[in-house]
Amino acid sequence: MLSYLLVLTVTVTVEAQRIQGEQKDDSCVCKLSSSIWAFPTVRFEGVQKQLQTCEENLIKFHNKDSNVQMPKMELSLKNIKARLKPFEYLDTNGLYNTLHLQQLMQELDQMYYTARDAHNKNPSKETNDLLKELTNAKEDVQNMYKNNIFNLETMKTRLRDLNNRVQTCKTIPEDFRSTCHQRIMSNISSPVVTKLNSISKSYISGAWGRDAKRDSKERYWEHCLVSGNQHGSTVRMYNSYEDFMANKNYKDENIASSYSHKNAVQGSGTILYDNTVFYQCYSTAEICSFNITTQTTKRMKLDGAGIENKFPFCYYSCRDWTDIDLEADQNAVWVIYATEENHGNIVVSRLDPLSLNITHTWKTQLFKRSVTSTFMVCGVLYATRYVNTYQEEVFYAFDTTTGQEINFLSLPFEKVSPGIANLNYNPVDRRLYMYNDGYLLAYNTFN
Repeated sequence: MLSYLLVLTVTVTVEAQRIQGEQKDDSCVCKLSSSIWAFPTVRFEGVQKQLQTCEENLIKFHNKDSNVQMPKMELSLKNIKARLKPFEYLDTNGLYNTLHLQQLMQELDQMYYTARDAHNKNPSKETNDLLKELTNAKEDVQNMYKNNIFNLETMKTRLRDLNNRVQTCKTIPEDFRSTCHQRIMSNISSPVVTKLNSISKSYISGAWGRDAKRDSKERYWEHCLVSGNQHGSTVRMYNSYEDFMANKNYKDENIASSYSHKNAVQGSGTILYDNTVFYQCYSTAEICSFNITTQTTKRMKLDGAGIENKFPFCYYSCRDWTDIDLEADQNAVWVIYATEENHGNIVVSRLDPLSLNITHTWKTQLFKRSVTSTFMVCGVLYATRYVNTYQEEVFYAFDTTTGQEINFLSLPFEKVSPGIANLNYNPVDRRLYMYNDGYLLAYNTFN
């Protein structure tokens, strides 16, 4: 294939000269030579000849070879476009989509006002430093408006970290924190309870445990998903551990009139706190709470949460209908989910169990599909991963009090089957409760 490259360079170099002036009479006289600005005739004529030769060669190339080479050139162009297509997706729809600067500024303003209120109520070096960082971040965004060039991923990471620190500065009841002497778990026992669910081994998805409210009556519960291991409308209640183990004297509480009712349960992320069942509402990004005593249901929208198997737990094999995971702690209910805005990484929100309002939200860097299950202990999020059929491992923790992520944990524990549908911690007896492919297991934990 013939190819010709035309390089046309016209360079006129004028070197700066220092001219010494002379005083004559009352004037300063400088003598300059204008030859340095003379038109480079020889160079110009040489370029003209090159241009003429190039044009002649281009005509020959077009007449002789263009018909043969054009299809190859077009194919190469198509191949290049195909290779660029994934990058176009990332630019327009994926991780690197343009962040709306006005929205970013609004988020920073909101965090700044929250941090300022926290500082005014309880001044500290931490809140003062945070206000300075937020002020600097706002200035950086203002510069983005001017320059329109910035490192998007760096700014998003910085925004997430600042948001987590703001959430930590917001008021959390002191009695909630005081019960956690050692914040990070150190060990998990062998199973101290192992039994099948009370209905059938074929019900491989569900949840179980004990009422997580401190000073609550001893009450055990069991919830099995039906309709394709997706939905449920009944929670089985036991008033003692003995009744639970013997599958007797139970009462089935009807949360909804059918599996497809708007208040029915979707997914296995169910928890019982203060005689109230918290769960994902049927086929929506909403949280439902069903009070067993009053037989009433409340609903709350979970903005941005991925549902319908968009962000399930998926480390070894995807466990369907695990997009939203409810957990309970001493003074709060926690909801664990993922959003597109956080790139599918886990988001942790703290709920007020009475008003069913979100009080705090933290954004982690842990991809939800890289996790088997999660649970909360003393405000610390723990995540597990599959080791083999009979072993699981806690490998990650995120402390909502400090905003610190811990990636070097290795707390192995046993199971009887590969899949985990639900894993929750109970602060009353300090046990982990697992729904393991139809089996119900419980473990002691140690700090």
